[in-house]
Amino acid sequence: MNKLIVNAPAYKNAFSFKIKLTRIIWGIVWFLLARPIPRKLLNRWKLILLKVFGAKVHKSAVVYSSARIYLPWNLEMAEYSILGSEVDCYNVDKIKIGAHVVVSQKTYLCSASHDFLKVDMPLITAPIIIEDQAWIAADVFIGMGVTIGQGAVVGARSSVFKDVTPWSVVGGNPARFIKIREMY
Repeated sequence: MNKLIVNAPAYKNAFSFKIKLTRIIWGIVWFLLARPIPRKLLNRWKLILLKVFGAKVHKSAVVYSSARIYLPWNLEMAEYSILGSEVDCYNVDKIKIGAHVVVSQKTYLCSASHDFLKVDMPLITAPIIIEDQAWIAADVFIGMGVTIGQGAVVGARSSVFKDVTPWSVVGGNPARFIKIREMY
């Protein structure tokens, strides 16, 4: 996994007082001003809140109110992308979601972990990239450093720890290749 960032100086301060305070403020703002809004209603307002906290989201992106975004400044969403209900976006590192992507309900996007081979188990991170036209079905886990290729489909309840090739269908735990996605 050559994409991992281990003990990088930028992440040594990932839990500095300033970051913690900003996360607390973000959590309160999202809880009070976005979570009470039903499903997709007033989506533009939620995108404004995300942008105020540094997210790069296209005006046509959709973020459900029940989605949880850890660090909004590490989120990028292109046009017509969707973060469905109860998606957990643990984006200690960047998470980039391409155009026309659906991330379905209860999916967990996890861009960080710990290096268990070291005694102090330091934080390690790597970005997650979901390329255009991909579909992440319900209740999927995507680990750090993973790229989901263009047009790929990840089956429901799968766990993805390795890159998924474009226009393929994968599923299972761990996710395995099922077939090439054919367009009709």
